Amino acid sequence: MPDEFECRGQPPFAARQHDHGVRLRRRPGLRGRPHEQHERGDEPGCDEAEGDELEAAQHGATVPSRPVTGVLFTCAGQRVDIVTAFKRAGARTVATDLNRLAPALYHADTHAFVPRVDDPDYVPTLRALVHEHDIKLVVPLTDLDHGVLSRAKDELGALVLLPAPEIVDALADKWLAHLLFVERGIGSPDTWLPDDLPAELEFPVLVKARNGFGSRGIYRCRDRRELDFFLDYTTEDSMVQASCHGEEFSIDVFCDLESRCLNAVPRTMIESKGGESIKGMTISDAELIEIGRSVAETLGLVGPANIQCFREPDRTHLVTDINPRFGGAFPLPTAAGSRYPELAIALAEGERPEPTLGDFQAGLYMTRFFSELVLSAGPDGTLEPFAEELPEPIVEP
Repeated sequence: MPDEFECRGQPPFAARQHDHGVRLRRRPGLRGRPHEQHERGDEPGCDEAEGDELEAAQHGATVPSRPVTGVLFTCAGQRVDIVTAFKRAGARTVATDLNRLAPALYHADTHAFVPRVDDPDYVPTLRALVHEHDIKLVVPLTDLDHGVLSRAKDELGALVLLPAPEIVDALADKWLAHLLFVERGIGSPDTWLPDDLPAELEFPVLVKARNGFGSRGIYRCRDRRELDFFLDYTTEDSMVQASCHGEEFSIDVFCDLESRCLNAVPRTMIESKGGESIKGMTISDAELIEIGRSVAETLGLVGPANIQCFREPDRTHLVTDINPRFGGAFPLPTAAGSRYPELAIALAEGERPEPTLGDFQAGLYMTRFFSELVLSAGPDGTLEPFAEELPEPIVEP
């Protein structure tokens, strides 16, 4: 995914100490699930309730408001969709990145620039931001800092939505992930290291970079000649995996701190580019929902994860990849009513939501497009959105 590299490269400008103080206008509150919107619109007294809220705002509320949860996003990159979804869910958002031009920074309430993930000051910088902004929840948006953050959970002073370090490490390496799946009884395509290939192989097979992002470092080989070529061609530590023959699906899951799967939203992969879904549809499929739940709880996942699997012609399911973070197609399960931002905030507030497996709207399509944010430099060099208003979605979830 392109945003995975936002906090890897060097920043184009030197960060200034007050850059992180940029504030943007607030977004409207998150709407309920699609079917609930219609139900609320038909309820008697709806207009009166809105009038009561207006009167309370004018004359002062009689009941203290619940404190707004502070959420810190790391490696924010291009994940404007996630940052704005948490804002609509009622969070106070702080986005961080190394790159001064990472667009998600400017859609948060506050943003800050941080060192590289491999810098010894990375975790202390995040810890200082947690203290400064009264953060209760840390949400990593790419894979780049998962290993670091999973080991720093007790140091940051806020809930970090990641599983145990050994699970994070295994899922970051496709070969180790395959071994983990086999060990835990999760279906996985036959996979070999280059030095252990069997004499007889059924082609096509895939040469896969063990630590690749998206579709980078993946080569489809139709015969032994192509296999030998790509194993020699690739510069990355790779493995060889049997090619699946069925339909590919993604399952967006969310687990609580006890690794109970709270919901699982399957979707089709109509079209992908660079390993990221750009067209897809939510589906109500009991088998896939159960696979999402079973895999998530078997591995002890915490928080969001995206499970990629194939349904083979014999109706078996083979898991090929798991990303312990919000998936690239996050807007689709969000629009379908997954309420994953609300669940994350509830966990940060010490609540224990009950599982609602299958509670989402099926049959919603997503088709993605490019957008942009124009920034202007102020007299002191800080960047702010050039447009008076930030772009809003045409139809809110």
